[in-house]
Amino acid sequence: MSTYDQKKPSLPKNRKEIWYKLDLSAIVYPTLQRRDFSSVYRLSVVLKEKIDPELLQKALDMTLPRFPTYKVAIRKGVFWRYLEPNNRPGPFVKEDIKNPCMPMPFKANNRYLLRVYYYGRRISLEAHHALGDGTGGMCVLQTLTAVYLELLGHSITPSGFVMDIHDTPDPEELEDAYMRYANAKVCPPRPGEKTYRVRGTKEPFYTLNIIDGIMSVSEVKAVANKYNATLTEYLNAVLLYALLQKQENDHPLRTRPVKIAMPVNLRRFFPSRTLRNFITMVYPSIDPRLGDYSFEEIVSHVHYYMNYYINEKFLRGDITTNAATQRNPVIRIVPLFIKDFVVRTFYTKVQDKNSSAGLTNMGALKVPEDMKAFIERFDIYMGQPFSSRTNCAIISFEDVLTINFASSIVEADVERFFFQKLVQDGIHVTIESNRDTKLK
Repeated sequence: MSTYDQKKPSLPKNRKEIWYKLDLSAIVYPTLQRRDFSSVYRLSVVLKEKIDPELLQKALDMTLPRFPTYKVAIRKGVFWRYLEPNNRPGPFVKEDIKNPCMPMPFKANNRYLLRVYYYGRRISLEAHHALGDGTGGMCVLQTLTAVYLELLGHSITPSGFVMDIHDTPDPEELEDAYMRYANAKVCPPRPGEKTYRVRGTKEPFYTLNIIDGIMSVSEVKAVANKYNATLTEYLNAVLLYALLQKQENDHPLRTRPVKIAMPVNLRRFFPSRTLRNFITMVYPSIDPRLGDYSFEEIVSHVHYYMNYYINEKFLRGDITTNAATQRNPVIRIVPLFIKDFVVRTFYTKVQDKNSSAGLTNMGALKVPEDMKAFIERFDIYMGQPFSSRTNCAIISFEDVLTINFASSIVEADVERFFFQKLVQDGIHVTIESNRDTKLK
């Protein structure tokens, strides 16, 4: 029997009394909660027929019990927060709003930490990051969509992200996978340096500016191949290029390193079926103080950075460093309000200043074969940034690639430079937005 098999979690017999400790990443997100900010992301699927809201509500009621770590409320203990089963009515499907990913107060919405919206042919799921990452959220969204299509009379075979709602959850779906793999023999330090920060005119409260770029996967891959890069490496390089242009325009005499915070899905390297958070961050960067970089040099730099840092050895060390604080016996007995103060101060003064923008790529999505004919595309939004910057999220389905920017500032210079570079490279881009900004 392998070590992996020996350590697989088991599901307690009496699931009704389960409460869940927040996973290693989820511990931070409630700490950063404030009146005008919650760590909320959005996943959307665009179908080929208009949504029936009554059927969608029925599908949600049938689907959510299959995901016990999403049908929860968050509670405060003396030393830690935790998730407890939530059997209150809801959540209730609502017609979509103009500004997505709005703050999610813990006591609102009958204490549910997710929302489901519909508009035209679109179904949108918003979830608080305390529940899980995009992989877990996509399982909920795709399963919900499959159940909805079955209620319309279509037969969908569960596979991939689509779960059988009649199955008992696998114990691995509920685990904090970080703690299973935080076993490197050293905790590597994290060198940090202040980076270029995008400054802009802050939008009024509850305003989130969305700019979507829709394009062909094959076109983008063909361009990336010309630079001897993967699609992800190429798009990272384009965002770094856009940020460098923005800094050059705003602060030509005082430059700093430009850095992207990019989550890595650890399931690619460490076997786990967890639907909770299981990501870590890497930070591709360019330091213009060393000299001017051509775009080809930026792509090459990103390519070698990815190959050097995104592997099982480095990522295990990063997990171990993250877990060391939680395992510290002294810190474990520190009251929650002190932990909150320390974490919030560290994040505001250090961590948030360690990147110029965020970028996530969920990659090429798969759905069950008998579900493909009903789907046009998917979208993903990282949600409202903690500070004045833009977040970029990438997702593809079949030959449709969508790049979704979200920001809470008026200026859209970074987005404009980004899409201009794609067009200059011969990529055809269709722009959609909830704002009036023109990307000239």
